[in-house]
Amino acid sequence: MASFDFKKEKAEEELERIYSKQQEKRAKELAQSLNIPYIDLVVNPIELDALALVPEAKARGGLFVPFQKVEKRVAIATFDPKNDLLNETIKELEKKGFKVQLFICSQRSLKRAFEEYKKAPSVLKSIVGKIELSSQHLEEIERKIKSIPDLKEELKNVSHQTGTWIIEVILGSSLSLEASDIHIVPEEEGTKVRLRIDGILHDVAVLNNLVYNSLLNRIKLLSNLIINVHNIPQDGRFSIFAEQKEIEVRVSIVPGEYGEDIVMRILNPEMILSIEELGFHPWHQEEILRQIKKSTGMILTSGPTGSGKTTTLYACLKKVATPEVKVISIEDPIEYHLEGVSQTQVEPEKGYDFASALRAAMRQDPDVILVGEIRDRETAETAIQAALTGHLVFSTIHTNDAAGIIPRLVEMGVNPSLIPPALNLGIAQRLLRRVCKKCAKKITLSEEMKKQFERIFENLPSKIKPNLDNIEIFQANGCIECHNTGYRGRIGIFEMFKMSPRVEEIILTSPSISAMRKTIAEEGMINLKQDALLRVVEGITTVEELERVVGPLEE
Repeated sequence: MASFDFKKEKAEEELERIYSKQQEKRAKELAQSLNIPYIDLVVNPIELDALALVPEAKARGGLFVPFQKVEKRVAIATFDPKNDLLNETIKELEKKGFKVQLFICSQRSLKRAFEEYKKAPSVLKSIVGKIELSSQHLEEIERKIKSIPDLKEELKNVSHQTGTWIIEVILGSSLSLEASDIHIVPEEEGTKVRLRIDGILHDVAVLNNLVYNSLLNRIKLLSNLIINVHNIPQDGRFSIFAEQKEIEVRVSIVPGEYGEDIVMRILNPEMILSIEELGFHPWHQEEILRQIKKSTGMILTSGPTGSGKTTTLYACLKKVATPEVKVISIEDPIEYHLEGVSQTQVEPEKGYDFASALRAAMRQDPDVILVGEIRDRETAETAIQAALTGHLVFSTIHTNDAAGIIPRLVEMGVNPSLIPPALNLGIAQRLLRRVCKKCAKKITLSEEMKKQFERIFENLPSKIKPNLDNIEIFQANGCIECHNTGYRGRIGIFEMFKMSPRVEEIILTSPSISAMRKTIAEEGMINLKQDALLRVVEGITTVEELERVVGPLEE
């Protein structure tokens, strides 16, 4: 038996030797046909300084490796000299002043070279997850790109540019134009690049497949994702270092019909607003400031994705996070880093969901807890118990309006009798675009529209009910300053109800949404449409924008 194993081992070694010899022969033939020198990296040394020029993920994805560096000369070996990622890397090195010499090697050589990355210094990881935009570069982008048409022109002919150049221009322009998201979507005729500005998507470029692939590889590399896998969703993030501040970019990549769809969310720390900057009307601001001074209870915000719920809760945390107060946030994912707040990110696939994270947070002796979202009965009941046992709890819940908060909790299985003593304030919100004052036109309110306004304002308290006699409102127009949309910037609109004996009484009956809506309206709540219409009368937005966000005036 031992003799048989020995012979088998010898046979396998011989087969491996023959296979290796064939690989080297093919590599030599390819080198000769392309008039490129051949190198065997199994017998030639590989310098760690050379490896440090290119991250391992990028080298593996592009099937190449830098193996020698002498001052500004770099030797790179590959067995696929037409690889897009390889050629992009060569251009990047040449832009940095390096002179690159290309060699052909076998797959066996590359495999051995990749093993050397294990010995390489930590500097190899330094360019994964980071992109630096100098003040000079940002100023240059801002000078050239002041509008979406400028960006379209800049990205019109980019086939000769590297993925690095393209991503820097897109990111720099997104910061300059105050975009919140970047969408890169491959389609049958080309790849669309779109920016979300003030909640609306704008097409800015159509890229060919070559440019798209280069861009995809660069984004994956930055986000520390798997470059050569294309059939599974991947999530990552990287940071932009610009003007002495760090801006995080959250990346989502999913397989699509014509390639991988990329969405990048820009998490600019300048977007962390104070309560005073959120755009509350005075009565709403007074109420929320009153409620966050309490040491116990729960404040819930509701609304669809992108309605500003997280921004509102971060503003509340910013207000209460003082050295005397222990604040813990449980998020999915962590969007912004808040000073003075202990932040933890859930990982449901590992069993660390909102409910288990909340239970763990309770053992950390917190005063204030932010739960990113209440999604299920266990999280809801744990949050309510926290609110009843001496903690101030902030969270979000998905409902269309404030009236839907109570029925949603009951539907999850929460005992209605636990809700009134726990819930301090229920909030629903939306974001309205502000009309661009550079190009907006004033129009006189027609008699028909005046009647509609009066009907909507009918039950408002007299002290805040506006006088509609001879008023003018704005109509959106469009100019270069607002990218021809007629709007620039956004403001929140809100509806809030606080706990009262009458609200408590109806909650105990497990009310329907319509019954809840009727009760809180009778208790004096200003609803979303009324708050939005007040913004129209104040000259902040338009009727058209109101109807886009909260529905038609006439219902």
